[in-house]
Amino acid sequence: IDADLQDPPELILDMIEKWREGYEVVYAVRTKRKGETFFKKQTAALFYRLLSSMTDIDIPIDTGDFRLMDRKVCDEMKRLKEKNPFVRGLVSWVGFKQTAVEYVRDERLAGETKYPLKKMLKLSMDGITTFSHKPLKLASYAGMLMSGAGFLYMFIVLYLKLFTDSTITGWSSLIVIQLLFSGIVLLILGMIGEYIGRIYDEAKDRPLYIVQKSYGIDNKRLYRDQHMS
Repeated sequence: IDADLQDPPELILDMIEKWREGYEVVYAVRTKRKGETFFKKQTAALFYRLLSSMTDIDIPIDTGDFRLMDRKVCDEMKRLKEKNPFVRGLVSWVGFKQTAVEYVRDERLAGETKYPLKKMLKLSMDGITTFSHKPLKLASYAGMLMSGAGFLYMFIVLYLKLFTDSTITGWSSLIVIQLLFSGIVLLILGMIGEYIGRIYDEAKDRPLYIVQKSYGIDNKRLYRDQHMS
């Protein structure tokens, strides 16, 4: 929960009630933001939707760090070895039974927001780079597009030269070569990006699975054996 009390502490009682119903993560969803400028609201909405579309996990929209987590969820978070953790994404990634409680975020009584546009952009980049390989695939997509354009233009030039009386300018061949070689270079960069993404996954060393509940064996022993293996 933030220290400025824009997130109402009394909502914790509703979260505890959900936890008693069996939910292990209860996050607060902002249905309305009082006292915020139109620009702030729009950039915040863009941030959550961009993050949701770019990442490979289901991060709840219009949520912050205000949430209740069961001890077992906290223990799983502690086992992760990441040096630059994106907490909102990791909470969704570890799984468990999750639900939401809605609330209206009150206007700030004093001070200024600690999350201006610059920090929102940094948070967005942290989320995307931590949970998505999509930016690494952009070079591959651009390479395929440029290579396709190069081949298409080459076929057009050959058709005009062989089957029509049109005069082909000398720079047409240069354009074809430029498009083809640029596309090949970008495709190679995309392949390198795929390798980098896989290396990044190995470096994060996240577990392949998380045991929610075990029967007939102590959880601590289970995790100790898993770590040793």
